[in-house]
Amino acid sequence: MGITSWFKRAGGDESSTDGDPPTPARASGFQETASRLHAFNRYEIKYFVDEMRVPELRRELAARMDSDPHSPVGGYPVTSLYYDTPDLRFYWEKIEGLKFRRKLRMRLYGDPAACTEETPVQIEIKQRVNRVTQKRRTAMPYGIARSWLDDRQTIECDDSQRPFVEEVTTLIGNLDLRPTVTTGYLREAFVGRDADLGLRVTIDHKVHGRDGDFYFGSKAQNRFTIPPRLAIVELKANERVPYWATDLTARMDMSVIRVSKYCQSIQAFGLAPKSIVGAPELIIPPGEHDRVPDDLFSTL
Repeated sequence: MGITSWFKRAGGDESSTDGDPPTPARASGFQETASRLHAFNRYEIKYFVDEMRVPELRRELAARMDSDPHSPVGGYPVTSLYYDTPDLRFYWEKIEGLKFRRKLRMRLYGDPAACTEETPVQIEIKQRVNRVTQKRRTAMPYGIARSWLDDRQTIECDDSQRPFVEEVTTLIGNLDLRPTVTTGYLREAFVGRDADLGLRVTIDHKVHGRDGDFYFGSKAQNRFTIPPRLAIVELKANERVPYWATDLTARMDMSVIRVSKYCQSIQAFGLAPKSIVGAPELIIPPGEHDRVPDDLFSTL
């Protein structure tokens, strides 16, 4: 089944709204956390917060923002498979801080153990132009996505999707992109209201990944790539971050960080040397348990 026929069957559309990735109309549960946004630009600022202080942060955010209606306390699962060149071109572009850089990923919302060939996934190009993050993406069944990106098969698509599909196909062919690492975490999401409608704040818990056996439904062992005592907070705004939000991060002693979940996975599995300027709080002490429990998502 091609993308076109699947979109028609699902009744999906590609209208633009604010939030996370596009999903077809039949998506439900955790997948509803992704709006039908096709492309957007925004500013993103990242922070670390100790898990012990997350309840305090959650209360502060809830006083000024709305919780994503499909985002339970503790978070919903997000799993991403990143594609890169044999010499890790996208990784090094990030490490070297190039003003224009990009990466290709396949993203799943929901428990990966429940993923089937028909489960909706997002194919996304995320790129950075100076300080602005730009995303372009489309949704399709997992089986079709794997045939396209992994097996490099030609897929059908709606005319509105053709430029994006051709861009991804060209990237994969010209750069010889291949699955490299996964990242996963539990995400809580808050959305702005009133004057802060363009604001979105996410809290990502238990960041983990693996460097092989990339099928989403695989029972392969993951490991933590960021110490599980730390959560990553992201402030995402279309134009500006409101003063109260930056004041909150200052009061909670949250420092701005430059961290990439993708790069953390690359370094955690020894695919590239660890940065000598990396944050010391990211080091998992020797002997500390870094294997992800098999039942991480079982209580959701």
